Amino acid sequence: MAAQSKLVLPDRSLKSVVAQLTHLYVENRTRISRVVYLTLLVALVNRVRHAISEQKAASAREAAKRKLGTTSSDGTEVTKKKKVELNREFFKSLLRLLKIVVPGARSKETRLLISHSFFLVVRTLISLKVAEMDGAIVKALVKGSGKEFLTRIVWWMLIAVPATFTNSMLSYHQAELSLRYRTRLTQFIHDKYLSQLTFYGISALDDRIKNPDQLIAVDVAKFSNSLAELYSNLAKPILDMTIYTWSLSKSVGGEGVMFMSLLVQLSAHLMRALTPPFGKYVADEARLEGEFRFQHSRLIDHSEEVALYHGHEAEKDTLDKGYFTLIKHVNYILRRRFYHGVMEDFVIKYFWGALGLLLCSVPVFFKLPNQLAGATANMGDRTETFITNRRMLLSASDAFGRVMFSYREIMELAGYTSRVASLLEVMDDIQAGHFEKKLVSSSGIEDNEAVLKGRGKVIESKDIEFIDVPIISPNGDVLVRALSFSLKQGEHLLVVGPNGCGKSSLFRILGGLWPVYGGTVYKPPFTDIFYIPQRPYLSRGSLRQQITYPDSLRTVRARGVTDSQLLDILRILSLEHLVDLYPEGWDAEAEWRDVLSGGLQQRVAMARLFYHKPRYAILDECTSSVTLETEKVMYDNAKAMEITLMTVSHRRSLWKYHSRILQFDGQGHFVFTKLDAERRLKLEDEKEDLEVLLRQVPDIERRIGELTAG
Repeated sequence: MAAQSKLVLPDRSLKSVVAQLTHLYVENRTRISRVVYLTLLVALVNRVRHAISEQKAASAREAAKRKLGTTSSDGTEVTKKKKVELNREFFKSLLRLLKIVVPGARSKETRLLISHSFFLVVRTLISLKVAEMDGAIVKALVKGSGKEFLTRIVWWMLIAVPATFTNSMLSYHQAELSLRYRTRLTQFIHDKYLSQLTFYGISALDDRIKNPDQLIAVDVAKFSNSLAELYSNLAKPILDMTIYTWSLSKSVGGEGVMFMSLLVQLSAHLMRALTPPFGKYVADEARLEGEFRFQHSRLIDHSEEVALYHGHEAEKDTLDKGYFTLIKHVNYILRRRFYHGVMEDFVIKYFWGALGLLLCSVPVFFKLPNQLAGATANMGDRTETFITNRRMLLSASDAFGRVMFSYREIMELAGYTSRVASLLEVMDDIQAGHFEKKLVSSSGIEDNEAVLKGRGKVIESKDIEFIDVPIISPNGDVLVRALSFSLKQGEHLLVVGPNGCGKSSLFRILGGLWPVYGGTVYKPPFTDIFYIPQRPYLSRGSLRQQITYPDSLRTVRARGVTDSQLLDILRILSLEHLVDLYPEGWDAEAEWRDVLSGGLQQRVAMARLFYHKPRYAILDECTSSVTLETEKVMYDNAKAMEITLMTVSHRRSLWKYHSRILQFDGQGHFVFTKLDAERRLKLEDEKEDLEVLLRQVPDIERRIGELTAG
């Protein structure tokens, strides 16, 4: 007995200590609550102050880095890859995108957000009511009251009607918001991308964006979906946590909720410290996806060249390398998500669940102040209280877990935000005339740096005149230091010279595609200059659109041009049979690039020129696949329409259609003068005859030597 009493005494002592502590707590509960709340307030203020100071320090470091800059050996600035993280740059980019997808307080997106928020509140209130009803149902079971149990079940089924409707509305609003966000952002990007020749600048003059199609078609959709999901995954859990925590504090006491929240916060900080940078992983995955897709697109675009070179094995190696690089990165992300998921599930589901059980047991084992006298008098009441608190706690824990999981979603959103924002920034730079491209000049660009950084003047004029304009190649070589010539309307110009001497660069400047690096350019507006390349562009659309491109059918009708007039143009070039090839006639649609031969494509391009009738036309080897008779028809009719021709061609048959010649020698020099076609042809013939005689000199000398020796 003595031994038993010795064993029992510690238990009684523990109970007495717990009872005394509980009594002291109840007596001083008000003071303890005030101290707890005041401590939390001070901690919150200190945390906000610390966060602000960190942001200021980060901004100062970024400003210092930008001031110092990083340059490569050739003097060009190196653009480092952005690190995806939750910093001021992310929130600045996100705010800019939010202003695009939600343009104003009266927009449809704002109304959808308000409606979505309303249903989020309704869903939380319904969940709170369901938690109370669950406790009442279990209470009826414990009491053994069948009538009360059935009544509670009926009410539980009735509340399911608005609950299911609310859940469906939440899903609808989320999908609709995602669609609206994507529509707004895509329209905004299209407006910028297809204005001021931005699409050309991104691909030809700037190399920061490797795959704009991937960004516009895929990343914008992922960003919109991620943003719509994040609102639901953040707003509802935060609302749930607020309401459930308030309800729990009334039942189990605010101090218990605060103490549990403190433990949850500590574990959450630990999880956050151990969370991998999923935002960077997502951005890298999207970049690798775009590069892999671009490699396939490139193979499709150059399939003929690859086939002629029998380069399928080399292309297969390139594609396999791109794919396996992507898969290696995806597998790495999966492994990191696996380990992170194990940690998250253990902490959120089990550790926090155990804390919740301890919190729910407080009203059962301890009598708190302000409780009703019979609140825990019997088994049914205790069970009801426990089940209700347990349900609310599980919902609050689930809400907090979703907030924790949303950190990963926020990082993924940061990755998509970074890529979409970078596209907008590059488009802004290009429209402002700022380009960044790694130049690989054949002679180094140190000597050309001043020229490349300069900008000249472009003045709209009726005639064309270049005054000391440098001609720059795409890789940074200065082909001509200072080009000067003038051309009046009606003076047809022939441009000749070896490959890579600056002919195409000259016409790109005239067409407004390339910046003017110096000097002054007088040129007509873009609409008065029409360009026809050697391989003309045939758009997707009807036969009529191939002739009138880029005018739409509405524009054609507004100009008063009828189909019969278009047919007259086709007759000039012997193309009228194209209308009869298909039953639909002018409205026939086909992949015209595959249907028409090279010669027919060049004749269609010339028909397009006759339709538009510009003041100037740039003809870049545009008659290389047609006969001399067709070529004569093209040039005679173009001159009859008073179109000033600027031709790049090596065909001597075209000389007679021009009155001026601009000749490059490929060494940085040029000659601009009048062209006497007949005299030049005679000189060329004489030159060829002399070259033939010169090639015969070694044979003649060898024969003379043989005769002398004999």
